[in-house]
Amino acid sequence: MSLLVVGSMAFDTIETPFGKADRIVGGAATYIAWAASYFVQDILQVSVVGDDFPQAELERLAARGVDISGVQVKPEQKSFYWAGRYHLDMNSRDTLVTELNVLADFKPVIPERFQRPDYVMLGNLSPTVQMSVIQQLRHRPRLIAMDTMNFWMDTQMDELRKVVAKVDALIINDAEARQLSGEYSLVKAARVIHRMGPRYLVIKKGEHGALLFYKNHAFFAPALPLEEVFDPTGAGDTFAGGFMGHIAHTTDLSFENMKTAVVVGSAMASFCVEKFGIERLKEISSEDIENRIRQFVDLMHFDIDLV
Repeated sequence: MSLLVVGSMAFDTIETPFGKADRIVGGAATYIAWAASYFVQDILQVSVVGDDFPQAELERLAARGVDISGVQVKPEQKSFYWAGRYHLDMNSRDTLVTELNVLADFKPVIPERFQRPDYVMLGNLSPTVQMSVIQQLRHRPRLIAMDTMNFWMDTQMDELRKVVAKVDALIINDAEARQLSGEYSLVKAARVIHRMGPRYLVIKKGEHGALLFYKNHAFFAPALPLEEVFDPTGAGDTFAGGFMGHIAHTTDLSFENMKTAVVVGSAMASFCVEKFGIERLKEISSEDIENRIRQFVDLMHFDIDLV
């Protein structure tokens, strides 16, 4: 099964209480593709970079089964760049630099081979860009999922609502869910967002786990307690990659399998934060992933006798 991934590929400079990494490869589509590549081999990547983006990084993705023919390389232009500093709790951060560069006028072109994907993951981009991708598809995929952020709610809420109405799954954090819905209670927020269009809603809560809502059903997966967290930057996108990779691999859209996908996404995100950037995702094995998922199952499982 094919998975179309649309999002940014970029450079990040990251400062945390545990160190600093300067101009490392990042971007939503990069994290999503790396995570998904452990589960599905037909990944169709659409993004834009400048001629400063390392060719070796594109080749590494291609070696993972990612078709990079949809990645536009703009000559004599620079790739998107972001710099940020995390606070001690690693949940809050300050943006130091944002340079859109090639992303400023990104108009995704979906190659003909990419126009009939089975699954789609729209990374955090402007709603107009996300809508243009959906409009270029030749048929309705089995599942379209998307990410977004507070910035688009502040600046393009009308356009964002139109895109949300077109997708099957929305993957956002708790603050974004509250802003989009206007409800503080996440249960009430889920009801409001379901009425906007998506059948599935995943609400990420960082170190506090993730919630899945579908109709009147809800599921919670905790985050795995880790001894060291070096860089949470790409954790949310890695979660989305693991989530969608599992769905594309199993082709099962049941609520029960979505619950498993949340655990798989959480497991992949737990690897991501252990090193800066995508470095940890490059070195893990299928056995590592299986063992990590077992840790999540052990964390969540308990027996109880009611008297």
